[in-house]
Amino acid sequence: MTEQYVWDLQDIDETQVAVVGGKGAHLGGLSGIEGIRVPGGFCVTTDAFRRTMAEAPSVHRQLDQLARINPDDREAIRTLSAEIRRTIEGIALPGDIAAAITDALAPFGEQVAYAVRSSATAEDLPTASFAGQQDTYLNVVGPTAVLRHVSRCWASLFTERAVTYRRQNGIDHRTVHMAVVVQQMVFPQASGILFTADPVTGNRQVATVDAGFGLGEALVSGLVNPDVFKVRHGEVVARTIAAKQRAVQALPAGGTQEVAIDAQRQEQPALTDAQVVRLVELGRRIEAHFGRPQDIEWCLVDEDFQIVQSRPITTLFPIPETGDQENHVYVSVGHQQMMTDPMKPLGLSLWQLTAMAPMHEAGGRLFVDVTRRLASPASRAGLLELIGRGDPLVRDALETVLDREDFVPSLPDAPPGGPQSGGSPAGGASAPIETDPALVTKLIERSQASIAALERDIRTKTGPALFDFLLEAFEEHKRVLSDPLSLQVIMAGMEATWWLNDKLQEWLGEKNAADTLTLSAPDNVTSEMGLALLDVADVIRRHPEVVAFLQGVEGEGFLDELAKLAGGTEARDAIEAYLDRYGMRCVGEIDITRPRWRERPTTLVPLILDNVRNFEPGAAERRFEEGRQKAQKKEQDVLSRLRALPDGDRKADETQRMIDRVRTFIGYREYPKYGIVSRYFVYKQALLREAERLVQANVLAEKEDVFYLTFQEFRDVVRSHQVDDQLIQQRKDAFRSYQALTPPRVLTSEGEAVTGAYRRDDVPAGALIGLPVSAGTIEGRARVILDIAEADLEAGDILVTTFTDPSWSPLFVGITGLVTEVGGLMTHGAVIAREYGLPAVVGVAQATRLIRDGQRIRVHGTDGYVEILS
Repeated sequence: MTEQYVWDLQDIDETQVAVVGGKGAHLGGLSGIEGIRVPGGFCVTTDAFRRTMAEAPSVHRQLDQLARINPDDREAIRTLSAEIRRTIEGIALPGDIAAAITDALAPFGEQVAYAVRSSATAEDLPTASFAGQQDTYLNVVGPTAVLRHVSRCWASLFTERAVTYRRQNGIDHRTVHMAVVVQQMVFPQASGILFTADPVTGNRQVATVDAGFGLGEALVSGLVNPDVFKVRHGEVVARTIAAKQRAVQALPAGGTQEVAIDAQRQEQPALTDAQVVRLVELGRRIEAHFGRPQDIEWCLVDEDFQIVQSRPITTLFPIPETGDQENHVYVSVGHQQMMTDPMKPLGLSLWQLTAMAPMHEAGGRLFVDVTRRLASPASRAGLLELIGRGDPLVRDALETVLDREDFVPSLPDAPPGGPQSGGSPAGGASAPIETDPALVTKLIERSQASIAALERDIRTKTGPALFDFLLEAFEEHKRVLSDPLSLQVIMAGMEATWWLNDKLQEWLGEKNAADTLTLSAPDNVTSEMGLALLDVADVIRRHPEVVAFLQGVEGEGFLDELAKLAGGTEARDAIEAYLDRYGMRCVGEIDITRPRWRERPTTLVPLILDNVRNFEPGAAERRFEEGRQKAQKKEQDVLSRLRALPDGDRKADETQRMIDRVRTFIGYREYPKYGIVSRYFVYKQALLREAERLVQANVLAEKEDVFYLTFQEFRDVVRSHQVDDQLIQQRKDAFRSYQALTPPRVLTSEGEAVTGAYRRDDVPAGALIGLPVSAGTIEGRARVILDIAEADLEAGDILVTTFTDPSWSPLFVGITGLVTEVGGLMTHGAVIAREYGLPAVVGVAQATRLIRDGQRIRVHGTDGYVEILS
């Protein structure tokens, strides 16, 4: 096949990214849509780029040098990229390429002006848009100038910013090629950007138009504020007209210049309402063609719109698919489960198959549809009350949606005993039970017996029979989860907490008194897990050779190596015993595909070494005892103050009963999750053995590939011994793109992400507002940690992170306070913070961005805000 150096835009479609780059392919696609006008032009292909580069061996030497530079050496990158650009701009275009470009220009006429625009090949990263990385040149007049600017576009592949961006995204500079779009220049009266979905809220029904006078460069470069129009269902629903003092216009001889706009025109809208509506109609046509919301650059020329660019809006959160046209309101499951990262398909489908409520997937996350419960007044009140107790932001977001007229239909109340569609344990679980510790013991024994039976029965199952067995096991899983006694115990502990907080604030003016009264409550499997790792550190601390060895550990086989060292056998036994009890846990544990501690024990090594360094022997027992005594002292203090009040004996007796109740039941709150994760590890080991068989039979390339299949798809592959490799690759790409998205607490079927707000005016100016979940005030150094493996804590540090699931508990023993972006009153981080007596504020929007690592902060755990001190 002969190389083709120039392609007409009319002959290009979206499939030809490798030849004409992303921008060229999109423009070609646009040219083919009926009723859409695109300025005429052509693409100089990547073949031309490669051929020209081949004529300059010095570029290859410079690229080798670039690959060897330390990515942090900004100065060296700046110098070398400038050299590469100069080299490329200095290469004479091969004669046949120059001739092909000149021939393509001829039909447009002699002194025509062009826009010459870089179009890099898509670098196979859905998450990396590369927007603004390369250069565009406007009003380029005449063939000689066009040829010079084609070279400049090629050179712009090596701007310092583009080079750094590729390094950060792990992209090899040699794999990226540059095409160049050459289009006839248009001289617009007005231009701007159209988003076919609201880029701020995500609402797909609302289009946003930014408009200014002259060329669009004035808006893109931030020279002027645009007029902003919002359009919904064919009418302008909001407009902001800016004072547009400047514009960018083309010069007759080439190039552009800034000009001032007449005073009387500055306040005039750049478009009429009718033009805005017509533009949005064109945008909807483009959106339908590309199948997803678009960010479109447009020009108004002689009262008609021309489209000069369209790309997908990559920042929108996807919408769950329902197959109907009804309105829906979804609540994020991840915010309740303390895991807002995306999950892989096998993880999603397993959670769906074992959950107590139907769940919908979008963007690698799960959501519960609460529309039906919001629609009837009685279930609405119950849902808002329960959700508001846990996470006021979710409640506020739901109320925001309810305030919109007619979005949620009004339905009559469901008959008593009707189906519960939410994900909460509120299904009539509040029948009274005695305050009896034997109930908790009984529940834990039941759960352990169920897991032991699962481990015993699954051993002999393989092939399709394993999947049949698992579907039955999931039913048992749900039966254990929905055990009425278990739900009653959980609710009894939560209701006693609420009672104590409400009554002691009313009677004694004390906020969140239950936080101290529940310190070191018995039977909390998650807080025991943190203390047990202190005991492991006590064993290891006695053996200096083991400590030194662990400081250099890299591979997962280190437990076997330990036996060769003095004291190593004892150390290994301590770690093994810990893994036997807690090895099924890990960060993001609701996703079965995440590596468990038992599979990757090196995860625990830094935590153990922190404990060796930061604690004295016997710390676990001391910590637990100190908490118990604080709680006891608090109890005596509260009761004696109550007795001094009018009707004090009754108040004190009631409070005593509630304290006994909360201490009996609150620890169990963490146990069902431990049971779920224990069962998950048994499922996972069986499924991975099955995946291993598929690898040996050459059906799969690697066993982790099954993580990108749903449970049902995995079952089909086991039956048929055939797998769709392309599907697995698509799923991997999609998962990568989901990692860049932040899931909303509440999402509507229109795509609107509703964040909710704290309606409070009782905090100091500049403080970060959150939810108070564990009382007390603490000052210290903020450690902003996004990955538990990076944790390097010193005594007195305050942990700041996005979310904490139970696997973070071992870190809690070494910190003095906690701030998270996600969380509620009864989520795991909050429960363990109270258990350890750590002042904690959760649900602090953007905490990990607004608080810098190492800053001094003050955490007001009683009042729910954080002050940045330095």
